[in-house]
Amino acid sequence: MLIKKICIIGGTGFVGRTLANHLTRKGYQLRIPTRDRESHRQELILLPTTELVEGDVHDPQQLRELVDGCDAVINLVGILNERGRDGRGFHKAHVELTETILATCRAAGIQRYLHMSALNADAERGPSHYLKSKGEAEHKALAAEGYDLHVTSFRPSVIFGPDDSFFNRFAKLLKLTPLVFPLACPEARFAPVYVEDVAEAFVRSLNDPATYGQGYDLCGPHEYTLQQLVEYTAQCVGLQRRILPLNNFLSRLQAMVFDFVPGKPFSTDNYLSSQVASVCTNGGDLQRFDIDATAIEAIVPRYLGNHSMRSLYNEFRREAGRH
Repeated sequence: MLIKKICIIGGTGFVGRTLANHLTRKGYQLRIPTRDRESHRQELILLPTTELVEGDVHDPQQLRELVDGCDAVINLVGILNERGRDGRGFHKAHVELTETILATCRAAGIQRYLHMSALNADAERGPSHYLKSKGEAEHKALAAEGYDLHVTSFRPSVIFGPDDSFFNRFAKLLKLTPLVFPLACPEARFAPVYVEDVAEAFVRSLNDPATYGQGYDLCGPHEYTLQQLVEYTAQCVGLQRRILPLNNFLSRLQAMVFDFVPGKPFSTDNYLSSQVASVCTNGGDLQRFDIDATAIEAIVPRYLGNHSMRSLYNEFRREAGRH
């Protein structure tokens, strides 16, 4: 199977931008759909061999036009929260979109599909709408494996890197909270995996027939409790904060209150997801791709140490863009 051109759905996001850089360095031509081309021009338009195209990937006809001429499709779309609380937003973003993409791949004669799932994704036993919908989407993707479409799925733990929504979000929240920081689900466990390692796993699987029909767990080299990660974040940004661990009742109560806060910094669905440890058995599958997992200690201090300066710079860019 000769792959020259790839459509990355969700390519304007945190992982997508990193993966686009990896693929362009390998010489692949990329097409990245977006609903707002102008808002992503500075991040992606300068990448060689990359085409940023406006379109709605949820519309079957538009998606068919977006993948036309491509040899492979990568689906990175995922949401951590929905506007409502009944799971319909998760189902649309994860399950319905995956169904549309798989049908479009077959109609367009595309034979390679890479799918971003999540650690603990399980359609039957997932404790949250997020994990259930991710599990259902992954099941549908892997079930589509066959002679006319070859599928590989990836299940990462929380992904970290300079533009992540994990360490950066906690850094912002810590700055907004004086002296004491109340932390829900402090004993939740994670094995954070570096975004560059995740992107490289995608790249190395692309032309590897041994990965067809397979799903891979991706984790970093160490496990941490959420409290340890938040304490480390405070250390990296130079803040002295007392982390106040909340018990299960108060954690769930905080989640219920935050369900109604704009932007949902924490939600009941997040709380339910955190009840399952986001860690890999036997360290995960990065070694399958000859990738040495990168520790947070090697990367996180570099970008959190400059967090204030980057925040000011990003705010300046936003203000400049308005004029």
